[in-house]
Amino acid sequence: MEVQLDNPRPVDHLVLPTADLEVARARLASLGFTVAPEARHPFGTANACVFFSDGTYLEPVAIAQRELCEHAALGGNTFVKHDQAYRFRRGEEGISALVMRTENAEEDRRQFVKSGISAGLNLEFSRPFETPDGERVMAGFELAFAADLRAPDVFFFTCQRRNPAAVDRSALESHENGVTGIRQVVLSEQNPSDFQYLLQHVVQQRTVNAHSFGLDLAASNADIAALNAAGLEGFFGVKGGTHARGLRLRGLVFVVNDLHAMEQRLKDAGVAFAFVSGRLVVPEAAGQGAFFAFEQSD
Repeated sequence: MEVQLDNPRPVDHLVLPTADLEVARARLASLGFTVAPEARHPFGTANACVFFSDGTYLEPVAIAQRELCEHAALGGNTFVKHDQAYRFRRGEEGISALVMRTENAEEDRRQFVKSGISAGLNLEFSRPFETPDGERVMAGFELAFAADLRAPDVFFFTCQRRNPAAVDRSALESHENGVTGIRQVVLSEQNPSDFQYLLQHVVQQRTVNAHSFGLDLAASNADIAALNAAGLEGFFGVKGGTHARGLRLRGLVFVVNDLHAMEQRLKDAGVAFAFVSGRLVVPEAAGQGAFFAFEQSD
């Protein structure tokens, strides 16, 4: 059966390794984000997520129990193995994974195998989810992984929710900075077209917009851009796009209700930023391991 590339997946979330969840929480709060309570994975990592009303979210992840993580990695846990590899190569901060939403992770695994990009067996697990008012439910997930050995500093997976938490998440999706969701995920590579096939199969999108700065693919709810050094600097004022070969996740573009109010918030918080191509761009910092750009909503 031919792999179908005419039904784009939606972006689900981004995984942001961090050395300390409290540092990440403080940094994200200074930018005006509401951060969920800490939650523990059964394999030794912990997160403190930022949820958006468009259904996407950020997942800052820290090591909570190192011995448990190491045991999970030795046992073949693909998520932990990639997290440890990223931290070894890139350090404790950054964006390590782009996650797409799915209704059938097992079928995704079969398609990834057929496309030659499978990164291992699926992972099934459950973890508690806690709302700001203290309500706790168990949330279950199944993940299907994809990767390319030429790009060791990024991996991809689809995420199927086994038993979606039936709780009101609206308080967590409301942010003082007015951000409603993710508009664009930005990767970098010297020659992005070398990874066109990988991105097409991860996003499940046949149509690619190739240009002199790289390429773009449309997920069902956001844009995925892979840019060269000139593109990173031209669109976001970010230098340093001439890293060693291989894709890397470099930044995110958020939709904000009031860009002027966001500018004032950053000034009041003493957060450095620049205006580039009509966007507010905040450079990476501890607890925020990638550049964050903010665009006015339509």
